[in-house]
Amino acid sequence: MPKTSDPGPLITVITPTHNRRDTVLRAVESVLAQSFTRFEHIVVDDGSTDGTAAALAAIRDPRLIYVGAKWRGANGARNAGIERARAPVVTFLDSDDVYLPDRLERTLARFEDDPSLEVLISSFVSLKGGRSTSCVNREAFLTRNALERALVAQTIFIAGSAITARRESLLAIGGYDSDIARMQDRELLLRFARRSGALLSANIDWKKYNSENSISRQRDGYVEAYANLIGKHPYIVDRYPDIPPYMIARQIIADTMKGRVSQAFAGYLANRSSKVLGYSLSQLLRGYVGGRRWRRDLYDEFRDKYGARPA
Repeated sequence: MPKTSDPGPLITVITPTHNRRDTVLRAVESVLAQSFTRFEHIVVDDGSTDGTAAALAAIRDPRLIYVGAKWRGANGARNAGIERARAPVVTFLDSDDVYLPDRLERTLARFEDDPSLEVLISSFVSLKGGRSTSCVNREAFLTRNALERALVAQTIFIAGSAITARRESLLAIGGYDSDIARMQDRELLLRFARRSGALLSANIDWKKYNSENSISRQRDGYVEAYANLIGKHPYIVDRYPDIPPYMIARQIIADTMKGRVSQAFAGYLANRSSKVLGYSLSQLLRGYVGGRRWRRDLYDEFRDKYGARPA
């Protein structure tokens, strides 16, 4: 009998991983259990030494594609996955997260319904220390300007596993920036905001597990990471002058209120020594007041235009 041609995947899932054998197996299982079946799942292993390769090799499913090498970080691994993706739509799943069963089906339907859609940001449940928090965005399409303002003000829920985009759009903006080790998702979306708007989905379709070795959980280094982000997007200081000092002051205040005085002081010194920040105490205080007011006004504007966030 003649062989039937492979119709190919309609959506590609990309998972970067490094020494997370048990959690990446859990992530893979959540993808293979999807209600939608025409996908490929590319796991890009960034030099794991914990038996990840052997564990994944034991899974006999042609939709699972293992890519092993040393990519010098998760962003390099993500970009390697984007390059290898065969599907026109690409979505991401961090190796310590899991999809809910209808993630791919619901996600692909959004792109099929709107051929002009380039980016989708979904909602999720965050699990940390036995506590579950629903991170639900309002259902809305944000224009380029609205997306930029929401990203700068940090008024929408974003995370790596929440992002889906057309492959050609990801390639057009250059994929993930390998110089960004933290806030990489926000940085990617800021570049997308120059090209297109984004659809926010109120649908919770994945679970975020906050691993102990997650970069986003690290208490140290926030100011340095934020300075790196501003260095990549210096226009933020000009367009939104109160926001950078607000973000720095907010972090310093949070550390101080939680008794992390040495970390608060280290953050202040990191700010002062930064070429793109360098705010004095008075500038931080003024920025905190102005930035807080601007974010509140933005919340009100979005609520009036798009409705309240789902409870």
